[in-house]
Amino acid sequence: MGNLAKELAKCKHPNSRKTKALAKKAKRMNNKHRNQFGHAIKSNILGEKLSWFLPHVEDRTTPLTPREFRQLIETYLQRFDEEIEQIKLKQSISKNRANQHVSRLNVIKFTLEREKDEFNGGGLELLNLCDMEKLKSLQQWDGNAINVQHFKLDLISRHFLSKLEKEQKKSDPTLSSVQLTNDAQSANDVEQENVKEKKEEAMLCD
Repeated sequence: MGNLAKELAKCKHPNSRKTKALAKKAKRMNNKHRNQFGHAIKSNILGEKLSWFLPHVEDRTTPLTPREFRQLIETYLQRFDEEIEQIKLKQSISKNRANQHVSRLNVIKFTLEREKDEFNGGGLELLNLCDMEKLKSLQQWDGNAINVQHFKLDLISRHFLSKLEKEQKKSDPTLSSVQLTNDAQSANDVEQENVKEKKEEAMLCD
């Protein structure tokens, strides 16, 4: 890039073919570096997400059921609970600390809102851990964020997992015997999750 800048500086005519060609090349290189930086940020974010899930499944010898995966994701969405409580405690101790960590709370609130919207909507970008091959690929991951680009990711949503659960019940008759129990438990889980979300929102807004 430095040599390119020197070549541009040598050009006497701003509208010459050489100047335009060099300017075009400089713009192309700049866009390339910008894209690489953007991919690096995305890889780091995805790497942090997968790093959370890995310890919960590294000893599994069978893929998660859709219900297990849904519960694990709901646990993931509660990962900031302890940190939020600690911040609230520090703020309550002293009035001088009331505004401390506000920016951190805002980041947490934004992150959770986005992830919950994705899970309840189009889906979170994750490996489908109900698939044995993809579960193994996570278990074999070396933890390097750069290598997440090799994963075949899916958009995992509530709707996706509910649909997958129904498909598995149809293909496996033994699952139908516990369908009513599971459906009732799932409904209870959703209700508890809604109560939990309301409490979290109240904590973040206090």
